[in-house]
Amino acid sequence: MLNRHRNFIFIFVLVSFAACSNIKYLPKGESLYIGAEVKIESDSLKKNEEKAIKAELNGLLRPKPNSTFLGLRPKLFAYNIAGTPKKPKGLRNWLKNKIGEPPVLASALDLHKNQEILQNRLENKGYFQAVLTGDTTSKNRKVKAEYRAAPGPQYLISSVKFPADSAELERAVTATADKSLLKVGEPYNLDVIKGERERIDFSLKEKGFYYFGPNYLLVKVDSTIGKHKVDLFVSVKPEVPAIARQAYKIGEIYIYPNFNLAQTEPDTSKADAVLFEGFYVVDKDSIFKPSVFKRSMFFNSGELYNRKDHNLSLHRLTTIGSFKFVKNRFEREGSAETPTLDAFYYLTPLPKKSLRGELLGTTKSNNNNGSELSLSWRNRNVFRGAEQLIIRGYGGFEIQVSGTQRGYNTYRLGTEATLSIPRFVVPLFDFNTTDRFVPRTIFTLGFELLNKQKLYSLNSFKAQAGYNWKENELKEHEVNLLSVNYVQPANVTQEYIDSIANDPTLEKSIEKQFVIGSTYSFTYNDQSEVTRKNNIYFNTNLDIAGNILGLATGADYRSNDTSTIFNARFSQYLRLDGDFRYYYRLGRNSWLANRIIAGVGYPYGNSFELPYIKQFFVGGSSSIRAFRARSVGPGTYRPDEVSGDDFFPDQSGDLKLELNTEYRTKLAGIVHGAVFLDAGNIWLFRDNPDPQKIKQGAKFTNEFISELAVGTGLGLRFDLSFLILRTDLAFPLRKPWLPEKERWVFNDIKFSDKTWRHDNLVFNLAIGYPF
Repeated sequence: MLNRHRNFIFIFVLVSFAACSNIKYLPKGESLYIGAEVKIESDSLKKNEEKAIKAELNGLLRPKPNSTFLGLRPKLFAYNIAGTPKKPKGLRNWLKNKIGEPPVLASALDLHKNQEILQNRLENKGYFQAVLTGDTTSKNRKVKAEYRAAPGPQYLISSVKFPADSAELERAVTATADKSLLKVGEPYNLDVIKGERERIDFSLKEKGFYYFGPNYLLVKVDSTIGKHKVDLFVSVKPEVPAIARQAYKIGEIYIYPNFNLAQTEPDTSKADAVLFEGFYVVDKDSIFKPSVFKRSMFFNSGELYNRKDHNLSLHRLTTIGSFKFVKNRFEREGSAETPTLDAFYYLTPLPKKSLRGELLGTTKSNNNNGSELSLSWRNRNVFRGAEQLIIRGYGGFEIQVSGTQRGYNTYRLGTEATLSIPRFVVPLFDFNTTDRFVPRTIFTLGFELLNKQKLYSLNSFKAQAGYNWKENELKEHEVNLLSVNYVQPANVTQEYIDSIANDPTLEKSIEKQFVIGSTYSFTYNDQSEVTRKNNIYFNTNLDIAGNILGLATGADYRSNDTSTIFNARFSQYLRLDGDFRYYYRLGRNSWLANRIIAGVGYPYGNSFELPYIKQFFVGGSSSIRAFRARSVGPGTYRPDEVSGDDFFPDQSGDLKLELNTEYRTKLAGIVHGAVFLDAGNIWLFRDNPDPQKIKQGAKFTNEFISELAVGTGLGLRFDLSFLILRTDLAFPLRKPWLPEKERWVFNDIKFSDKTWRHDNLVFNLAIGYPF
């Protein structure tokens, strides 16, 4: 008890010292400004209205006091104890300038100015009879301000009148009245009036009034009609210049696709202009086909100018992928009776060809470390139609740096070619695509050699042909009409063959695989909308393979009547998976990130289970982090020979369920912290018909919830702007392979036990967030 009292006294003294020490460092005659409070005095306002007004007014007050934590000012304390650093670097300098903040003095407070600001804001909200008073209180060299606001009645809109003038501009303004933001019966609000001016200007820009602006509009207010109501009169200012009163049509359109910003006087002549379907292309070297710009230009000569087509044209030209800079200008032409705008587009191309190299380092929870070198060559205008050809070659390795089975290294070598064409090539149906984004037809060919030293090698070939397009800013689609994967094992060692004899499930990894079918992917992502408090990400994939071949051959594994192509049994299945993420913002620098992944593959016809390359896996740095990669499942199955470092996990399944939640918060500077909980497993759709290859407990049943693996842990993230370095330390809470009543392992957790730490703690080092 005595020790508790001593601890309490020590904390009390420390807190008191920190509080008092901030005052003693103040300049002579100065006081510390500790903040302000606004009190609302009104009998007519509802509680939620009063709360909203109070919060808004408090946000306008200046200066802002020093930040506090549990009633203390730790940043001010750090600033004070740092003193005056003698060196530009060092602990004192870091403490004073990075951690600390200077005192906010009472002399910086302008009480009268704050009163005027609050009064003005209330009047802008329709409280024309608001009364504001302010005063300060001082105690122990600390000054606090207090403001009392009596808003009075809020004035409502009685009527809204638009111009009755018959001039072209006034008629155009009046034509927008049916979509006005100013509503009869709503409170007067200056912000809404400003929004109304912007709305009218936007509408006029769609009707050819290129030189008009919102500042040319005036909304007069008559508050003398009584009963706390106002009449609003929308009008055009009399000083609007003549050019802003005219609606313009598009004249000639000129495109310069080889514009060089570096030249002192870039060539903008029209001498080499070639007319193509209504616009001129000035490209004397014929670098681009004119048809490239036909798909990007939304203006046509003779049409009224409108901002929508203006922005769409710029956006399309930017997203083609061949131009570094895109800008445009307009020139007034024509007569006063028929004014026109000539449009000029200046496009600065990116280098046609480029070479890029990447060197990556990897570390995995199974004690494998490695590296990968990648070289990619890009041609941004292969056939003069802004087509992009990327040829990539890569090679990498993974070496086990600890454990008893060193030397079982993995080497990877591959190449891939991708041709992206900025349009639909022979579309089979009408794609619903927004005009802002360039749709693409994509062809891909690739080959990879995977060599697991002392075990086996795999030769993999893939080919795809399909389309990618965006329905709008949030929704993206990808269809591969043809998707082919062919995997051929080679150099299978006797050691691995002997391992298969002990564990027949290992044979799955070296199966010959031939997959031919179609895929579809849909993604919804609103994370780019920074104004949203909470964000959603959703991705789903549909994969259908082998249907035509299955129908043609009549293959059926149940009757042992299977077929092969290229000496490999082709796969026949339907695979569907979904990834849903919900990011909930708890505060300015804290989030709760949640993810659910569910996937199911239904093999039939020529297949009794999914091919290995299409199966699901669980465990690892971006999955259930308390378990090593691919080490969980399927179901309650666990290979017999599992002993720590000797275990090479490679478990796969036809079904998957994974749930993750992670609390993320900023700690200091670039350092962010996280606490997470992961759960999940995989299962087989049906047992293998070969009794020697059955994985006991792997089949999906209605008991799947009780078979989930669960893990938790802590992590640090280092946000370096150009990348995020992530470290996670996790341990299991539930092991599904244990007997049903022993799967929860809370009682086994012993951080002080070296053996427990070796067997259960999993460290993950990765780049980027797990989800």
